[in-house]
Amino acid sequence: MSCNPIAPLQDRTIIVTRAQEQQGEAHRLLNALGSKVLDLPALVIGPPDDWKPLDDALADLENFHWLVFSSANGVLAIEARLQRLERSLADRPKDLKLAAVGRKTAQHLEKLGATADFVPPNFVADSLIEHFPVSGSGLRMLLPRVQSGGRTVLANAFREADFCVIEVAAYESRCPKAIPTDTAQALANNDVNAIAFSSGKTAAHTAALLSHRFGNDWLQYLQGVKLISIGPQTSLSCEKHFGRVDQEADPHDLEGLVSACVQACKWGPESYPSGSE
Repeated sequence: MSCNPIAPLQDRTIIVTRAQEQQGEAHRLLNALGSKVLDLPALVIGPPDDWKPLDDALADLENFHWLVFSSANGVLAIEARLQRLERSLADRPKDLKLAAVGRKTAQHLEKLGATADFVPPNFVADSLIEHFPVSGSGLRMLLPRVQSGGRTVLANAFREADFCVIEVAAYESRCPKAIPTDTAQALANNDVNAIAFSSGKTAAHTAALLSHRFGNDWLQYLQGVKLISIGPQTSLSCEKHFGRVDQEADPHDLEGLVSACVQACKWGPESYPSGSE
């Protein structure tokens, strides 16, 4: 006699820490695998403190050879700012090439009619540097980035390769004020199986939010909770703030993060949901 297969995340509860506006796809993928999803939006995406450096760079866009995006947030921020100038990435200067770290970042460009000229084989900044299709030779590169807390490895490496690199703050990702009540209650009741972190900042902000909510003993509320990282830098942040990371995504994108949740939350022989065999 056959029985219905158990969805890989059936009776599992996963906390998603992506910014509020970015949670829809994560919900869809996790729900499809049977998971209950709780939100802990550990980032609030907003404008930088000062628009002038970015506006100056965009006004000079004709004099850049490459525009390099390390996140979808950068794509959205640049497009929104260009729209204010009645311009867009789709009608960028014909000699300006686009590079994108990651499939989702490239897909955001594609939706805007601005196909990336280069996407590295692995979805991390280090892969972009290793596989970049041209050497510097004085080429001018614009790197829009988060205002604070981002890595400088891209800019430093490209400068070493003889690029003229201009970094500008295109957006800021700030820490929200509090954890949603239902998410905090689930953690307090030991009803959470895993937390999925999509960046180093989401890990850092989650630690701060948990400390604010639960006090000095906040780490005890993570006992038995799997901590899942999207990639190497996020794993380092998890190690720093939580003392561990239980699973790292491969590939380093949202689909990989969801797969890592499945791997970390596999049913063991002692932990099948009641009523299943």
